[in-house]
Amino acid sequence: MIPIIQEDALRAAVTPERAVAVVREAFKADGEGRTHVPSVINLEIASARGEFHVKTAHIEGVPHIAVKVASGFYDNPSKGLPSGSGLIALFDAATGLPAALLLDNGFLTDIRTGAAGAVAADCLARRAIDTVGVIGSGLQARHQVRCLRVVRAFSRVVAWSPTRDRLDDYCAELAMDGYDVAAAASAEEVCAAADVLITTTPSRAALINGAWLREGVHVSAVGSDSPGKRELDAECFELADLVVVDRYGQCAAFGELKHALDAALLTRRDVHAELGEIVCGKKSGRASDTQITIADLTGVGFQDTAIASAAFEWLRC
Repeated sequence: MIPIIQEDALRAAVTPERAVAVVREAFKADGEGRTHVPSVINLEIASARGEFHVKTAHIEGVPHIAVKVASGFYDNPSKGLPSGSGLIALFDAATGLPAALLLDNGFLTDIRTGAAGAVAADCLARRAIDTVGVIGSGLQARHQVRCLRVVRAFSRVVAWSPTRDRLDDYCAELAMDGYDVAAAASAEEVCAAADVLITTTPSRAALINGAWLREGVHVSAVGSDSPGKRELDAECFELADLVVVDRYGQCAAFGELKHALDAALLTRRDVHAELGEIVCGKKSGRASDTQITIADLTGVGFQDTAIASAAFEWLRC
């Protein structure tokens, strides 16, 4: 019988530091052409304001292949339930035989997404930052900040959420973690303060106006991971000096990039790079402290294979 690994064990094994290191290596492999990623399965459950994603990938040199099923049901918090959940089936990459079932309840998805934001910021944000702006108050609002701390020192977090009653809880939690955190009255107020801006909501209407972006800001947009979602308006892309994506095909199909392409504000040639190309050294990152940079992060299956395989190996040792 294959091992079944529970969420508590995975949480103990996978720290932000470990997650960032593993996800960085996964992006490097992608940039080097060592990943094989099929299309994502997106299933919307409109009647429950929910969705499922199914993702998988093979990374040459990684001993396992993960098949991840993740859900997001955005009314769950009002029912006392987490908005995200899921599980991962892990297979031996050499034989195809099942290796383990990871009952992570979406934790590995959450932390690998936070780690991807950190890797993007490490490539694209200024070396010296002071204030991180966060749009949203859910799990990603937490993981993005905690993973970013691995690659950048910062002293302050300013946050705003469309769900006001959850914003105070979020700020209180970050304060308990030792962050200097303030609740903003609006998304515009967050943008006015942010050196790094992280958008983490399931919004289907733009929340960020390009005119609000400060010179030199880096934006990590992680909320648009399925068709119809949107957090950035068109002007953000008009003002950006560098637009970077985690996977062009996904971002063009259902990321923030899709809206800019549909509005004919950008073409494929205007996208500076896939993130893996920067991580492996094929393309450059930020060139000056005044550039505005955007990373459109939809979440790619190689991240799931990398984090799940690593977690399994750590727990076997």
